[in-house]
Amino acid sequence: MTDKPLLIVGEDLCQKLVGRAEAFDAVQDVFAALARGDAYNFPVIREAIGYADALYGFKSGFDRAGQVLGVKSGGYWPGNMEKGLTNHQSTVFLFDPDTGRLSALVGGNYLTAVRTAASSAVSIAHLARKDAKVLGMVGAGHQSAFQLRAAAEQRDFDKVVAWNPHPEMLPRLGAVATELGLNFEAVTQEELGAQADVIITITSAFEPLLMKDWIKPGTHLACMGTDTKGKQEVDAALVAHATVFTDEVAQSISLGEAQHAVADGRLTEDQITPIGAVINRDHPGRRSDKEITLFDGTGVGLQDLAVASVAAKLADEAGLAERAVL
Repeated sequence: MTDKPLLIVGEDLCQKLVGRAEAFDAVQDVFAALARGDAYNFPVIREAIGYADALYGFKSGFDRAGQVLGVKSGGYWPGNMEKGLTNHQSTVFLFDPDTGRLSALVGGNYLTAVRTAASSAVSIAHLARKDAKVLGMVGAGHQSAFQLRAAAEQRDFDKVVAWNPHPEMLPRLGAVATELGLNFEAVTQEELGAQADVIITITSAFEPLLMKDWIKPGTHLACMGTDTKGKQEVDAALVAHATVFTDEVAQSISLGEAQHAVADGRLTEDQITPIGAVINRDHPGRRSDKEITLFDGTGVGLQDLAVASVAAKLADEAGLAERAVL
């Protein structure tokens, strides 16, 4: 048997081939596979390296249904923006599940952004009220524009309200809203909670930015920034008060937004539902228009592998991938 060449799919090609629709479908499918037991993540390794204030680690897993095996290697370098680079840097390694042979190297920076946005978009599609009109954005960094664009496709929003700890960054997010035909308003955190029907948090905070009493009934929250022990974006009392869904329960309780409510006994592991159970129609999801739902998006490795696999497949089919022989 002749060995297949190793595919190399760079960042530019990923951006050309994998759009929001492709990412949404890939992420939704892998969440469904996780809930069925057809896919599983391996334990996450994430450590401060003691240099450049960087966090570095590995996320990996196997999707038996999609025949995707691999690992994402990368992390967070907080000084990169000053160098003209994105703070998140990563690469995905895909392996042939039949042989263990390395089959593709795929740039992970753009795919991390688009899969994270797809994750919150999947939660909005399945959990937000159908009549949601106001989208709240907490955070205005690099990832926020991806989040806004993906969310805007899930409901007929007419307004975006936003808050960021560095308000000078908000005009850039406002420009995206204007491009999408949405009104935009910079508000306080309390005002955001009072107006928004859907809220996306996408920060690197280590303290709550939204409190329980600020959130109105019927709101759906997608908490996307907490992916490390100690991080926190919303009040633990809010998490305990909401109906909580997540990408993977094990990560939610250990390093996700639910970690704090679980640690202080306000929330138990069996009160958290995998979003895949809603996708598979094994759970009804939202039960009323007054229910507060919360998606704890911890960022599972299988999301990265799913979108990287799509990029590799499309690049191979189009004859655009670089090829190498090991």
